[in-house]
Amino acid sequence: MFTGSMVAIVTPFQDDQVDFAALKRLIDWHIKEGTQVLVPCGTTGESATFSHDEQHRVIAEVVQHVAGRIKVVAGAGSNSTREAVSLAKAAEKFGANGILTITPYYNKPTQDGLFEHFKAVRGATALPLVLYNVPGRTGVNMLPETAARVAALGGIAGVKEASGSIEQMQELIERGVTVISGDDGMTFPAMALGAVGVISVVANFAPKIMRQLVDACAKGDLIEARRLHRIVVELAKHAFAETNPIPAKAAVAALGFIREEYRLPLVPITPARKTALLACLRKHGLLA
Repeated sequence: MFTGSMVAIVTPFQDDQVDFAALKRLIDWHIKEGTQVLVPCGTTGESATFSHDEQHRVIAEVVQHVAGRIKVVAGAGSNSTREAVSLAKAAEKFGANGILTITPYYNKPTQDGLFEHFKAVRGATALPLVLYNVPGRTGVNMLPETAARVAALGGIAGVKEASGSIEQMQELIERGVTVISGDDGMTFPAMALGAVGVISVVANFAPKIMRQLVDACAKGDLIEARRLHRIVVELAKHAFAETNPIPAKAAVAALGFIREEYRLPLVPITPARKTALLACLRKHGLLA
């Protein structure tokens, strides 16, 4: 349902307000460069700093501007089940094609708690859900058996798996759960196992390279996939040298699409890491 190169798109700001003009320019560029699915209001989009009104407007504006050219999977998760349900309903109202919904962070629910959380979200919307498992951010790991329980409810388009565990990805696939890589550097091995694509940070500033990688993986062109994998791993090393999305926004700003502006508690990238990041972009022909 949602496959290939999917970008967890950054949110441009200007004077602490969402810069919708810059966001629309960025969307047009992604579509031109081959991005297949846009994922606004995720971790990379700094959605944790949004008011609900801002989140609603970003989803609505993205859907309207995309105008059916590609699919939109709206970030609509929360550590409060009540809020996650409300955000899911809003994403459906504003015309998203699907919902990215994260495991509740900070609360550290049990596996039964995770199941009941996602069951509540599943019951609140007709849109397909992508479950997001990222233990390094949330403090809780959704086990494959729990994901399979949720998938059995129906309408689950897959799991964005960012546990870093190949074994966990393998078990999900063996249980019949669709896997989407949630880690740029794991895209090649994940797709070799049977994952259907990636929700990517690196695609924010290297969308064409990421599209070429997933296409090579899908075609079984291992030589080309290995070549592109090495590039993506190098880019990812710099993209995650500081907390995501700090380096990604610095890179997109260097490309001229957005201002390099963050919301606290995120702060600008350190000069040394920025220099290394931009040098890597130049090395791979992404920046003049």
